[in-house]
Amino acid sequence: MEKRAFLGVCLAATVLPGVVMAHGPTRQKVTLTTEVAADPAEVWAAIGNFQDMSWHPAVHSSTGENGNEIDATRVLTLGAADGPTISEILYKFSAEKMSYSYRITEVAVEVLPVTNYSSHLTVKPRDAGGSIIEWRGAFYRGYPNNDPPEELNDAAAIAAVTGVYQAGLDALTATFGAPGS
Repeated sequence: MEKRAFLGVCLAATVLPGVVMAHGPTRQKVTLTTEVAADPAEVWAAIGNFQDMSWHPAVHSSTGENGNEIDATRVLTLGAADGPTISEILYKFSAEKMSYSYRITEVAVEVLPVTNYSSHLTVKPRDAGGSIIEWRGAFYRGYPNNDPPEELNDAAAIAAVTGVYQAGLDALTATFGAPGS
């Protein structure tokens, strides 16, 4: 009986290699941090309002409903008044922990080449004074099937999210200064 089972597995691996080897996209993750000279409360005052993302240089305006309540929504307009938009919903918020988590509910993949995107932004005290700002996200590439076009593949999604996070963190470092500067 063992010999038959072994032969069955070998036959399946030989006859059905596409089925055995096929898989869809994998969840990608990006985490970036920056350290700033300002204390956490000062940094949180600038970035802790889910409705106000004016601290990010790519955001022209932000409108939304329900403040920092769970299920609050916001729409970010990028670049200019008539620029592309990203719609998001808040699903975790803690003023005490200086953190919040949100999901994108609508974005064109030409704007941000991701699907099923969620993100977490937090401010922590730095041991030597100042703050650590951490922005992390998890998402799938913009093209959910196999063989994505280059502009919608895993590398494009990672590069785009990394660029968004880095631009925001760089702006916060410019605003609050680097530690020891």
